[in-house]
Amino acid sequence: MTLMPDRELTHKPLKEELFDALHRQIIAGKYGPGDWLRQEEIASQMRVSMTPVREALDLLVAAGLAERVPYRGVRVREMSPKDVADAYGLRLILEAIIAREAANNITLEQVSGLEHMLDEMKNHVSLNEMPLARQLSREFHSALADASGNDLLIKLYAVVANAFPDWLLYEALFRKPELVANSMADTNKEHIAIVSALKKRDADKTVQKSIEHLMESGKWLEEYLNIPPELLREKEEQVSFLVRKTK
Repeated sequence: MTLMPDRELTHKPLKEELFDALHRQIIAGKYGPGDWLRQEEIASQMRVSMTPVREALDLLVAAGLAERVPYRGVRVREMSPKDVADAYGLRLILEAIIAREAANNITLEQVSGLEHMLDEMKNHVSLNEMPLARQLSREFHSALADASGNDLLIKLYAVVANAFPDWLLYEALFRKPELVANSMADTNKEHIAIVSALKKRDADKTVQKSIEHLMESGKWLEEYLNIPPELLREKEEQVSFLVRKTK
């Protein structure tokens, strides 16, 4: 497997540049659950020494995207149905809190940035553009978290988002190419509805649209990853009090 960063590396510390590159590869599905992240292979392909690679792998483990297996190395995290449901439940809670905080604190500059992302995302809906679409969606939700202005919430969201198996969902869609265009179009409409509510600073509506958007992913978890529906419904019930229905 050839590891190449899909964007130019920045002027961050090298371990963070490598973390970013590996993170994008995992989200893009180029490394799947259970795949080993070999230090020697990565160092050779990225033309760096072993030390920053080892440090980058430590960051992946800390972020919840990878796990360290004693005496064997580091691999992309494998998740049980319960793990997936737990990540889904936490993501629902945090998305609701973020939506309300963002509606109250978002700046005009941040709204403009989200709208630019929407314009970019609608141009990438084909099967071969799914890795880029995946990355853009991740950046959109991270930007929503940033708009909350709550540093601790932003950090918590990053950990939970890394535990949510959206790359597995996209891989499932990749195996069903006839569903890609409609699924991506629906996702874009849901993103547009969230930004529309944010622009109006309508906190209740923003929460509602954010939860509805994530619950669509819940349907995918059930249909494409065979997560037991009772686990998902339990998590959804736990956050129902956070949503105030609006017209």
